[in-house]
Amino acid sequence: MSSTALLSPAGEAATVNPRSRVILASLVGTTIEFYDFYVYATAAVLVFPHLFFPAGNERTALLASFAVFGAAMVARPLGAIFFGHLGDKKGRKITLVGALLTMGIATFLIGFLPTYAVAGWLAPALLVVLRLAQGFALGGEWSGAALVATENAPAGKRAVYGTFPQLGAPLGFIIANGLFLAIAALMPSDDPSRPSDAFLAWGWRIPFLFSVVMVAVGLWVRLNLVESPAFAKAVERGRIQKLPLAAAFRTYWRELILGTFYMLATYVLFYLMTTFSLSYGRAATTAELPGLGYNYTTFVLLMIFGVVFFGIFTMVSGPWADRWGRRRTLIWITAAIALFGLLWVPILSAGPLGVVAWLVIGFTLMGLTFGPMGALLPELFPANVRYTGSGIAYNVSSILGAAVAPFIAVALWSYGGGSPFWVGVYLTVMALITLAALLLGKETRDIDITH
Repeated sequence: MSSTALLSPAGEAATVNPRSRVILASLVGTTIEFYDFYVYATAAVLVFPHLFFPAGNERTALLASFAVFGAAMVARPLGAIFFGHLGDKKGRKITLVGALLTMGIATFLIGFLPTYAVAGWLAPALLVVLRLAQGFALGGEWSGAALVATENAPAGKRAVYGTFPQLGAPLGFIIANGLFLAIAALMPSDDPSRPSDAFLAWGWRIPFLFSVVMVAVGLWVRLNLVESPAFAKAVERGRIQKLPLAAAFRTYWRELILGTFYMLATYVLFYLMTTFSLSYGRAATTAELPGLGYNYTTFVLLMIFGVVFFGIFTMVSGPWADRWGRRRTLIWITAAIALFGLLWVPILSAGPLGVVAWLVIGFTLMGLTFGPMGALLPELFPANVRYTGSGIAYNVSSILGAAVAPFIAVALWSYGGGSPFWVGVYLTVMALITLAALLLGKETRDIDITH
């Protein structure tokens, strides 16, 4: 692929990214990043409670594994600040390459970690360190990919282009879980509630090690990018901030708060449907934490079926948000998420078809709420603090939503005696908070993103 030459205001030739390169760079990078994240999320349910924490109480081991999972969310705002500073001062390209390398190296090294039986408490300690590195990298990845997509989008198509980095989430999920599923099929277990000995011994490491191949592909794509017109114009006008973080908090604090709460319901739904659901779906009805009692293979196949709807409706949301506006679209979708939370028990009580309906509805709503965020959050900020501002809003919300969602869900699941009722109520409350933020906010569809 070759770049396209244009004339800058000074009369000098400038290059812009072809649309195919923009789409590929934003899509491939986030697919890899989310693949790495989902590989950990799946292992947090299947593997880590058995291998990285002392044997004993099932609930305690699962909560400890989810606590490490949530630790990455705490690191994400720090990554947003660090990579946002670089992205707003040095450009989008170099920052995206750095974020991808950081994530890839951390994920690859998890595949070599010793277990608790070998190294004692050093094993979960190292797991925490590498998990923090994953979160730090993802904190800089999303906003950069969203900016590459939206800052290079044609007029009137920003929301459509903004869905391409969002599409990395369902694609990463399918690749990660598909690989785990294939490995589990090759290493079958006699106990449906526990992976096989071969899988626990070494099979689980394969998806982590495989990430190095995907990172190499992503780096090749991103190294061929040129800077976006919006950033180039900010440089040309001398508008680069010495401290983008300080400028964002000083001038755009309201946008930071609103953007954070715009994402809250999205994050809670995201991690309930991808992480908590895997625990709830696999838990035997007679176990300490009662659940649906599906074996791993069956439930993951059901989840992958649901995630197909996640991907489809992520793409559907882009044209909707460009036609009707980001705010109006999300108000209706968030109201539907609030209603969905109240219907968990009736839906899941309908037997196998109810379980399928629960997954399809949840992932459909996930696509519809996640898709417009690729355009909405960057549009809240001007080009010279856009990487920092959108990254902080997106990732601070990860603490309020994603970091605690699986942990709270397991606690509410236990409190409800195995019923998901209170977990659904939790989702509804978070959706109502997001709805309030959207009602307080303004439409951003028609802003000039080059300023």
